[in-house]
Amino acid sequence: MKLFCGSEFWNANLTLYTESPDLTPCFQNTVLVWIPCIFLWAAFPFYHFYLKQNNKGYIVMSILNKVKTFFGVLLWLICWLDLFYEIGKGRIQYPVNIVTPLILGITMLLATVLIQYERLKGVQSSGLLFIFWLLALLCAIVPFRSRILEAIDKGVSDQLRFTTFYIYFGLLLFQLILSCFNEKPPLFSSIVTDSNPCPESTAGFLSTMTFWWFTSMAVKGYKNPLEEKDLWSLNKKDTSEIVVPTLLKNWETEKAKVQRKNQAIYSTSSNKVLNHIDGGTEEAEVLLLGKNDMKQPSFLKALLKAYGPYFLIGSVYKLMQDLISFVNPQLLNLLIKFTLQKDAPNWWGFTLAFLMFFCALLQTIILHQHFQYCFVTGMRLRTAIIGAIYRKSLVITNSAKRSSTVGEIVNLMSVDAQRFMDLTTFLNMLWSAPLQIILALYFLWQNLGPSVLAGVAVMVLLIPLNAAIAMKTRAFQVEQMQYKDARIKLMNEILNGIKVLKLYAWEKSFKEKVQQIRENELKVLRKSAYLGAVSIFAWTSAPFLVALTTFAVYVTVDEKNVLDAQKAFVSLSLFNLLRFPLNMLPQVISSLVQASVSLKRIQSFLSHDELDPDSVDKNNIASGCVVTIMNGKFSWAKSDPATLHSINVMVPHGSLLAVVGNVGCGKSSLVSALLGEMEKLEGEIAIRGSVAYVSQQAWIQNATLRDNILFGKPYNAEKYRGILEACALLTDLEMLPGGDQTEIGEKGINLSGGQKQRVSIARALYSEADVYLLDDPLSAVDAHVAKHIFDNVIGPEGLLKDKTRILVTHSITFLPQVDNIVVLVDGTVSEMGSYQELLTQNGAFAEFLRNYALEDVEEDEAIELEEEEEDFLDDTLSNHIDMVDSEPVVSEVRKQFIRQISVISADLENPQKISTRKRKCSERKAAEHPPDKKPSAQKLIHAETAETGRVKLQVFWEYMKAVGPVLCVFICFLYCCQNAAAIGANVWLSDWTSDSVVNGTQTETSMRVGVYAALGLTQGLLIFITCFLSRAYLMLKASQMIHQQMLQGTLLFPLSFFEATPSGRILNRFAKDIDTIDTHIPENIDIWMRTFWYTASVLLICSTLTPIFLIVVVPLMVFYWWVQRFYVATSRQLKRLESVSRSPIYSHFSETITGTSVIRAYGRQDAFVLISDKKVDENQKSYYPNIVSNRWLGIRIEFIGNCIVLFAALFSVIGRSKLTPGLVGLSVSYALQVTMSLNWMVRMTSDLESNIVAVERVKEYSETETEAPWIVPDKRPPEDWPTQGKVEFNDYSVRYREGLDLVLKNLTLQVKGGEKIGIVGRTGAGKSSMTLCLFRILEAAAGEITIDGVKISEIGLHDLRSKLTIIPQDPVLFSGTLRMNLDPFEKYADEDIWKVLELSHLNKFVSSQPAGINHECSEGGENLSVGQRQLVCLARALLRKTRILVLDEATAAIDLETDDLIQSTIRTQFEDCTVFTIAHRLNTILDYTKVLVLDKGEIAEFDTPTNLIAKKGIFYGMAKDAGLA
Repeated sequence: MKLFCGSEFWNANLTLYTESPDLTPCFQNTVLVWIPCIFLWAAFPFYHFYLKQNNKGYIVMSILNKVKTFFGVLLWLICWLDLFYEIGKGRIQYPVNIVTPLILGITMLLATVLIQYERLKGVQSSGLLFIFWLLALLCAIVPFRSRILEAIDKGVSDQLRFTTFYIYFGLLLFQLILSCFNEKPPLFSSIVTDSNPCPESTAGFLSTMTFWWFTSMAVKGYKNPLEEKDLWSLNKKDTSEIVVPTLLKNWETEKAKVQRKNQAIYSTSSNKVLNHIDGGTEEAEVLLLGKNDMKQPSFLKALLKAYGPYFLIGSVYKLMQDLISFVNPQLLNLLIKFTLQKDAPNWWGFTLAFLMFFCALLQTIILHQHFQYCFVTGMRLRTAIIGAIYRKSLVITNSAKRSSTVGEIVNLMSVDAQRFMDLTTFLNMLWSAPLQIILALYFLWQNLGPSVLAGVAVMVLLIPLNAAIAMKTRAFQVEQMQYKDARIKLMNEILNGIKVLKLYAWEKSFKEKVQQIRENELKVLRKSAYLGAVSIFAWTSAPFLVALTTFAVYVTVDEKNVLDAQKAFVSLSLFNLLRFPLNMLPQVISSLVQASVSLKRIQSFLSHDELDPDSVDKNNIASGCVVTIMNGKFSWAKSDPATLHSINVMVPHGSLLAVVGNVGCGKSSLVSALLGEMEKLEGEIAIRGSVAYVSQQAWIQNATLRDNILFGKPYNAEKYRGILEACALLTDLEMLPGGDQTEIGEKGINLSGGQKQRVSIARALYSEADVYLLDDPLSAVDAHVAKHIFDNVIGPEGLLKDKTRILVTHSITFLPQVDNIVVLVDGTVSEMGSYQELLTQNGAFAEFLRNYALEDVEEDEAIELEEEEEDFLDDTLSNHIDMVDSEPVVSEVRKQFIRQISVISADLENPQKISTRKRKCSERKAAEHPPDKKPSAQKLIHAETAETGRVKLQVFWEYMKAVGPVLCVFICFLYCCQNAAAIGANVWLSDWTSDSVVNGTQTETSMRVGVYAALGLTQGLLIFITCFLSRAYLMLKASQMIHQQMLQGTLLFPLSFFEATPSGRILNRFAKDIDTIDTHIPENIDIWMRTFWYTASVLLICSTLTPIFLIVVVPLMVFYWWVQRFYVATSRQLKRLESVSRSPIYSHFSETITGTSVIRAYGRQDAFVLISDKKVDENQKSYYPNIVSNRWLGIRIEFIGNCIVLFAALFSVIGRSKLTPGLVGLSVSYALQVTMSLNWMVRMTSDLESNIVAVERVKEYSETETEAPWIVPDKRPPEDWPTQGKVEFNDYSVRYREGLDLVLKNLTLQVKGGEKIGIVGRTGAGKSSMTLCLFRILEAAAGEITIDGVKISEIGLHDLRSKLTIIPQDPVLFSGTLRMNLDPFEKYADEDIWKVLELSHLNKFVSSQPAGINHECSEGGENLSVGQRQLVCLARALLRKTRILVLDEATAAIDLETDDLIQSTIRTQFEDCTVFTIAHRLNTILDYTKVLVLDKGEIAEFDTPTNLIAKKGIFYGMAKDAGLA
């Protein structure tokens, strides 16, 4: 080196062993100059490649850019000035003077070129150049000092070099400062167009590294609670638009690849197999592609290809962080050594302290970058998986849909996608944990030699214990989930059937069922809490046990082994590093197992069969015909028997075809086949032109009424108004609070059945299609409305007269007016022709007509027919039960949807909406405005409010009260004791290391080991007791109490509450909030307490050892408190926004699944995919700042922790004369741990504040106003009341809620015992309200009702409701046995039940079931046809057999035969009872005692039917419409 630079390269005396250190000139001119140059040249190729890949468009030259370039050129010139100056001397003294300026000059040139190259590639702030300038400046600081010292000593020898160096230094400083500033965004970038762009995209390098760009949101969130509008837009690269297609493309490639492989396997092996098989190819296929050979496409590969590369960047950061984390224990080692050498120069100590600080700082920054990459990957995975599942659910076949219920698919979206997200965070631990363990063991071995193996043995022994606990906990979790699912399923049914529960007074029976499940759930939770206590004991005692065994073995193996401070505390800090990977490894493995299960589920769902888009031919079609089916054979699934066979239908252009037949004969299936929803086994279907479809059960979106009708088409006022008129919707609009801007609740809850169906017809009309498929749309509307719609829309004079229409119908009235009729029997076409032709053929159709032509129905005939009918009907019902079951589209499953989560999203355009709780069939008339001049629309359902601001202390107090205040204090005391024990153990260790060494050995080692062990184990034991007490006993008691109060409260709510609250929202409280109270809150409290006491003890130790530390503690704690307040306020609100925006994803999804056939028929799939994507992006918009807020916090809190390390070390250096090495080790090793606990403490504060809200929400439900008491003890009516069934209304009025108009006005009427009253009137006249008043579902506004002289307003609700019987309009069944559905309190004997089944014509069906009356009904009674469900409701009424029967006539989905059965049974069985019937079919009430005609809530007519017809009033008009007068 002397030859190269003319002096020695290294001189220890000059550098280390002096109070004023310096480096040799040779070292300064070579190493210090070359380090930054080597860095830049090494990084350049990778950076160049990165810029080529990520071109963001060029940036216009700015002043900043010009100045940077100018300084770059100056630097280059100065370096070369040095070079030419040296060459100019003529005689080159030493090579270094040429080589160094040359290298430096070329590097500066590269840096200057990079400044411009980055500008062209759109880089706004360069990280590479920032690091380069920083390195160059740091390396120039040493020569900067040396040259000044030299000038003071000897004067300046080389004027030019001296001057150029300081200019060079100044320019470096300028460049570093300038590189902290940002360029403007590139031209044409999306940032320019976005109204609220995320500042990250324009943030500088430093800002990105420290997440400084997030500060603006933290401040905003601290000042005011954040709202939706404050959130930044998502970064383009995180939106669904970019993320989902990436995954789908890779998945498609993967599928195609596997398909090719499978074909190859098939073709190679088929030749061999076919030689031995005579069973034809199908059998061969089955044999060939056994389960094992068939390769499944791997979803994992698709995920890796899509998101692997981005994730790898995070992994690189993790590797760097792991390596740096081992530097600090080595520095601690040097620091303790330094305190032992009393003559070492002080600057060593200060250097070590600052090095520890910088290492910790670097580690912090790198770790959070790693987390950021992992979390963003997780976020993209979730977006992509939800997007893929949503898109798939729009195209899967019906058989596939049957294999996964909606609940399961929603779970794929919520739970399984979430699991992937959680896994990405810690996935790197799979390789990082073993690496950290190996490194830690290597350093420990160096420190303590083979004794380490004892400690390792303890760790290895603890691993199976932890694993066993984890396995068992997992098993308990699964069990608890099963109970929780059962409980939520039951709650869902209770909420869906709450009206029926209230009408039958069955709440108590169901409440007991829920509590039974809850008890089992709590048992499991208790068991897992016991395990949790053991696991926490093992996890907190592990590092201690490891240290104890290692130290004990070390001092006992050899007397000469001395445990000094260096060995003890360096080992402790290494053991602490070991703790994290050892604990994480089992967790990562278990979440890997979970994620692999999720992966399989998602993969199998995405591999389901899709509907064949070409099953309906849209092109070649027989001339003149618009719809043709040639010998079609269809089934619901390939494996099912054919539902329809040998179907031949041809429909000419512009004709109206009616499809008729009995329940379950395949009418709806025929429509589904035309839509391409069924599997086509044979034959051809063709349709020319577009299709509009009206389903049997109207599918209504949660949107405004107008949006439901327009369904994505542009608004045309004239056409729109004409359609409303044709569908008889104008009068309804006047009654809706916001006209056509009224928001319709989920599943159309605030529209009556008829209104929903008419909206559905209006939607079809508005779409202006060529072919109309109408699946029994007229059954849900009143007779006169049906006639209006038929005349104005469907019939030969209607709006659709020139279109091709296929109408499924049960109604005979319209058949004479249709062009052709198809009669279906058992899935085949039995006859086809015009009305007259079929009559003359005298086949099944003629028979059907003769029985049911309304003119001929007279009492005696009906009774004669009944005998034969009964046999015929029972037969058809039992034959077709399986068919109806296998028709998902018909089945009412749609109504009874599991909606795990559904919050109706607030309407963004109309913030000034007012809530109005409206009831299903009640439409009050508003002032008569024309529909377009409505006042601003009103909201039925308020968006779920996200609580804002700080959680009130009241809530914490509520929770403490549930736990028990005295016990809370006791638990805090226990936490305090365990910490005291821990401090004791460590102080003892520090004391032990300071023991004097006599003849190379320490005395009293066994006593030292004994006390150390005792203190440590006391701590472990205290932790165990605390956890056991608090989590297994007290907190579960609290959650049990809280759930019980909420359940009781919910069942006591009046019905109006359930109509204004989406069931999803209530379920959410029973699922998510109760889960939070069961599991999350106890965990939060536990971790918070432990970290709080730990932090307190660190500060206590540091302050006791070096009291000067107190000076720093105060500002650090103030800063800590300040950051924490900012973070908690912002993060809490972000979490709330995130959870509120999460529900609409799932409610929109379940809504979509219910309506897939409608969406497909209208070809609106893409529009719905866009809506779903938008909802997911909205949700991620609040999730992303949430992740960043954690990074922002982490960096700031860890900075405080790093400062504590710095000051602990600094003060140890300053006071080293007074401190023993043991105490220095104690305070610094404690300080190194504090970062973690500070971070966790803030996190837990935030989590606890977010989670404790659950207590608030649940409390709200146990304190909302309830209906009247179930039983009033001193007002109980006699057992046999009512004996006569006499009902009187005295001047009775009622309204739905305070502030609304009256729906019934001053009704006065008397009904004698045993009279039969028919109630008629148009929709909204108050028919249903009148019956609800009898049950006190609505309470009187004035007047009263008496039954047999008892005022019903005075007795308990259960006493009243259990003495009345109702057969409701919608048949509601609960999952459970048929017996439970008839008699939930088990009051009646089996004989009674068989008897009523016989009377309700169900006995044949029930006895054909293997389980008889214990036949399991599925959720909502899905496995019975709608007709059978109605008969079950009849059986319920027959079983109760009270003196008063209310019959809300079931209109929908019941053919005339079933209807007749019900009517005749009621006539015979309830002969002596008082019967109120709300009639839609007037022929059923023509023989009643009296008919009550209601109009606008008042009695219009009340007399016998014959008198009313003679009067020629309203009733006469209705009878005339129905063809009865």
